[in-house]
Amino acid sequence: MLQHLLETGLRQTMNRLVRPALHPAVPVSVQRTLTTQAYRSSVPPRGCRFQTATLAGIPVIKSSYGQTSRGAVLYLHGGGYIIGSAATHKGLTGHLAKSSGCMVVTPDYRLAPEHPFPAALDDAEAAWQALIDEGFAPGQIAIAGDSAGGGLAIALAMRLRDSGQPLPASLTVFSPWMDLTQEALYSPECEPVLQARWTAKAAKLYAGQESLRNPLISPIFGNLEGLPRILIQVGSQEILLNDAERLASAATKAGVKTRLEVFNSLWHVFQVHSGQLDRATAAVQTAGEHIREHLAD
Repeated sequence: MLQHLLETGLRQTMNRLVRPALHPAVPVSVQRTLTTQAYRSSVPPRGCRFQTATLAGIPVIKSSYGQTSRGAVLYLHGGGYIIGSAATHKGLTGHLAKSSGCMVVTPDYRLAPEHPFPAALDDAEAAWQALIDEGFAPGQIAIAGDSAGGGLAIALAMRLRDSGQPLPASLTVFSPWMDLTQEALYSPECEPVLQARWTAKAAKLYAGQESLRNPLISPIFGNLEGLPRILIQVGSQEILLNDAERLASAATKAGVKTRLEVFNSLWHVFQVHSGQLDRATAAVQTAGEHIREHLAD
């Protein structure tokens, strides 16, 4: 009963505070400020440690909990490629550090509209290469991300594959944004977080002069063959449900071992409420197990 009440309260909070901020009429600078405040409700586990650093000249936050393994997670934060930061996602990355036993490295990749595609992807690849230069084997690194960061994680894996580089141990994506054309958005009865008009604007700001159908912008239009195992988690109350299901279908057809988990009556990147909402905590625990299971010894 308490968890049901908590879910209801969190849903109302997202609907009343977050969703209005994610409106195309609100300036991006204001959205960044408002969402930074909203993420204060996402709290990391007690005892989690955070270290600010740079990788390849990119600011990062390293999250760790307890005795970390030899593995690392390159975590790409969400925010439609225009908002969000390593700092906003400390709650989520802290819980992922605890569940995976890995150091979670979150880069502050460059954001649009100041830095459109391919800036975010270039920064993600530079951070990946810097982790390898620090001594991590590719098989000791997992890549994960939420929303736009989930799409960016898939795009990064595709770019690494296409350039003949070694691939990460696994991919984990929460509510991935796979199709920036928005040609097949889902229409849930309730959508507490996202507005299609906002995501459409963010897509245009990120793509710049590039086609939204570019596979490195909308990975659903790309070739997924040869990618590492993918765990996909998504809520049933979000317009990106179809993106997640299409990714699962396309990856499976391409021969990629894929697991899709749909959480009934939950919303976009509900995992930020890990540590409060039991189902969010369990989802991040599953993600951590997926990452641990496929790391190289």
